[in-house]
Amino acid sequence: MTQKKNILVTGGSGFIGRNLVEHLSKNKNYKILSPKHNELELLDENAVEDFFAENKIDIVIHAAHFGGNRKLTECRDSLKRNLMMFFNIVSNSRYYGRMIFFGSGAEYDKRLDLRQVKEEDFGKHTPEDDYGFVKFICSKYIEEAKNDKIVSIRPFGVFGKYEDYDVRFISNIICRALFDLPVEMNQNMLLDYVYIGDVCRIIEHFIEHEPKRRFYNLGSGEHMNLLALAEKIKQICGKDFEIKIKKEGMNKEYTCNNSRLVKEMPEFKFTPIEESLRELYAWYKDNKEKIKKDDLLRY
Repeated sequence: MTQKKNILVTGGSGFIGRNLVEHLSKNKNYKILSPKHNELELLDENAVEDFFAENKIDIVIHAAHFGGNRKLTECRDSLKRNLMMFFNIVSNSRYYGRMIFFGSGAEYDKRLDLRQVKEEDFGKHTPEDDYGFVKFICSKYIEEAKNDKIVSIRPFGVFGKYEDYDVRFISNIICRALFDLPVEMNQNMLLDYVYIGDVCRIIEHFIEHEPKRRFYNLGSGEHMNLLALAEKIKQICGKDFEIKIKKEGMNKEYTCNNSRLVKEMPEFKFTPIEESLRELYAWYKDNKEKIKKDDLLRY
């Protein structure tokens, strides 16, 4: 009988964490632990050490994060809190086999045009925003520390169910279309989106396989502009809504070179964007009663 892997997922109530818990729980060879905030305070170093000492953890997936979007920009002490969570987990590495850390493309500094950036470009610029800066600091530690148990995955754009539909672009467009609300976007830009289902499968790969490198850009390699995505959603919804763009021209690009990840997983196939959009639209349509129309008008 195969012994189950004990996997700790932090941030299990958040967008990425919730999807990971749901996806990984389907694997009979995994036992998923995702304690809620009142069950494990990651800011409490003693509580974190006690948890690891009492639970034999094989893999830690650190997806918890304070702040990071328009709704949570006022999150008090976000820099301190995020670093404390990270280092409280890192300091207990003797208790677990591997840590998969969710970094971000923002580590490369979103003030710049990020055009197919490579992992080797990290460190050339220091982000000024708290979100990018805290991820930058964590990556600096991973890069320089003699701790080979940590691998960092850097997503550039992730979309899917359970994300904040009131502020996240793709889900916001879909939900607005469902309620026949006007569709607006601040400015067009080129991004590298990855469907959450693909993210879950990629993380599962790194649970089962020893990573060859410490850092991996996570992008599909299919760079699309926001207006083109909105047009695809319009076709899928079958509604001829107007798309208003507040500012002309293109905003700064936010794409990555994913060749390192592709080389590590040569047989992996990303879900085509149209297929993933159709799947997400169907999910929102089936769960329309859970969408709060007023939230769509707030931001």
